[in-house]
Amino acid sequence: MEVKGKSTEELSELASQIRDRIIDVVSRKGGHFSSTLGAVELTLGMHYVFDVDSDPFIFDVSHQCYAHKLLTQRWEEFETIRQFGGLCGFTKPNENKADYFVAGHSSTSISLAVGAAKSIQLKNENRVPVVMIGDGSMSAGMVYEALNELGDLKLPVVIILNDNEMSIAKPIGAISKYLSKILAGKFYQSFKARVDKFIRNNMPEGTTYLAKRLESSIKLITPGILFEELGIDYIGPIDGHDIEEIIETLEIAKSMNKPVIVHARTVKGKGYKIAEGQHEHWHGVGPFNVQDGEFIKKVVQKSATAIYSETLLNLARKYENIVGVTAAMPSGTGIDKLIEEFPTRFWDVAIAEQHAITSMAAMAKEGFKPFITIYSTFLQRGFDQIIHDVCIMALPVVFAMDRAGIVGNDGETHQGVFDINFLRFIPNMILFAPRDNETLEYSLEFAYNLDKPCAIRYPRGSFKQLEYKATPFELGKAELLKSGASNKLFIGYGAGVSKAIEVEKLHNEDIAILDLRFIKPIDKEILKELSKKYNFWYVFSDSQKLGGVASAIMETLNELNILNIKITSFEYEDNFIEHGDTSDVERYLGLLPEQIVNNI
Repeated sequence: MEVKGKSTEELSELASQIRDRIIDVVSRKGGHFSSTLGAVELTLGMHYVFDVDSDPFIFDVSHQCYAHKLLTQRWEEFETIRQFGGLCGFTKPNENKADYFVAGHSSTSISLAVGAAKSIQLKNENRVPVVMIGDGSMSAGMVYEALNELGDLKLPVVIILNDNEMSIAKPIGAISKYLSKILAGKFYQSFKARVDKFIRNNMPEGTTYLAKRLESSIKLITPGILFEELGIDYIGPIDGHDIEEIIETLEIAKSMNKPVIVHARTVKGKGYKIAEGQHEHWHGVGPFNVQDGEFIKKVVQKSATAIYSETLLNLARKYENIVGVTAAMPSGTGIDKLIEEFPTRFWDVAIAEQHAITSMAAMAKEGFKPFITIYSTFLQRGFDQIIHDVCIMALPVVFAMDRAGIVGNDGETHQGVFDINFLRFIPNMILFAPRDNETLEYSLEFAYNLDKPCAIRYPRGSFKQLEYKATPFELGKAELLKSGASNKLFIGYGAGVSKAIEVEKLHNEDIAILDLRFIKPIDKEILKELSKKYNFWYVFSDSQKLGGVASAIMETLNELNILNIKITSFEYEDNFIEHGDTSDVERYLGLLPEQIVNNI
């Protein structure tokens, strides 16, 4: 959709049409909402000033990219957003060339822009990377690593700081705003260059220092001093919903031919009054009624997250040395309730997974029992810290991994399928998983009493209710739930146990079921005993196959020199898993219970 050359009035009308389309579709299908509504005018400004066909358009996280998708030949297809086989909820280059890079995790955008700018310089091309990043993403260290190099290289990059929650620093009213634009304008930049040249050529050395101090004193009354000190020019804050001001400012920033941050103040949920200013409640939503904002509720069991939150809260009341942390996901992980009751023992450290892990390692060394509560997909971001700061010293830190397995509509950047694989090979790490709500409660009590690092995984949504009585965990011990008359054995791990039970019920044979419970250390004795009775083993786990549960079992059998077992794994193959409702994704993968029965 062409925006260049349109009048301010036409662009304002287009902004309204885009918001109406987003509200209509998301209210019926669900998706990211308040952030993407707040970024509509900024996105229009990007498309007006820059060339989407050549300039890299880089959206941090890219949960705010819906307007960009609508402007790039996806208006009708937007109906399929986050549905299986439809548009991805994040930027995705193989979906449309206007999407420069795959995104989904936070704080990568400026590093991408630096890499793109280096490439453009080497190829001697006339292109400018433009970034949109939210103020929340500015809490991650990777952003400052990138800014540090960018400020040194001085390559042309325009960074739009979409500030929709809090100001980086409080501006001093209209004077700050006016001076910021003046400092970035052509007149000031030209004047500054001439003054600098005159001072260098004609004045004593000491007056150069005075001139620099004069310039610094002017900049100090703007809120951009942090970026200026990093060598990045700063403009703002500007009104992120004033299209005319956005276009004017972006044109100035582009013309400067060096790194510039444009600080834009926006309102989350802009254009849908009920959602405006609601920071977390309307961030990502399911279907809702547009007229009153009421969510269309489904009758569901209590989620694993809720069980975890309640259980940990009770444990924290019982044991005063329990502490905990989450990384920008307090309500998503249930830690908000613990932060509220124990604000000096539980923290949200923002998007800083590496810091979260290392800081908790120190607390473990000081005698506390840390619970790091984090989505499986985001634990990847602290991989080095798990090895270097926790496991080498065998510190008793608990990693509680929410959203393990297929998470559905967020897709390949968010699927929690790799945690078993990348944690299993780390020395001193204990890995175990509950199969239902009751065993989740037992797992947390067990984790508290464990004197080594450990990781627990549990799924998004609810566990299935199972008929088998829950029992406490015992280190490295599996549990045989059911013996069988056939020569088949179903082995489940975590949520895979319920899948094994479902498949067994659909099968016409009497099949034994084992809850493996521990993948590390694995129960060698029970595997040895079961190998004497059952020759065909089938493994169920919502995780990656390579290096996963079946691999651990095969390694154990090889070590025990047991050669009579045929193992079939229903874990995930060596591919990234697309977005869509979990049942649709599992059907595509051939992992619905009825499909597995036919396979067996």
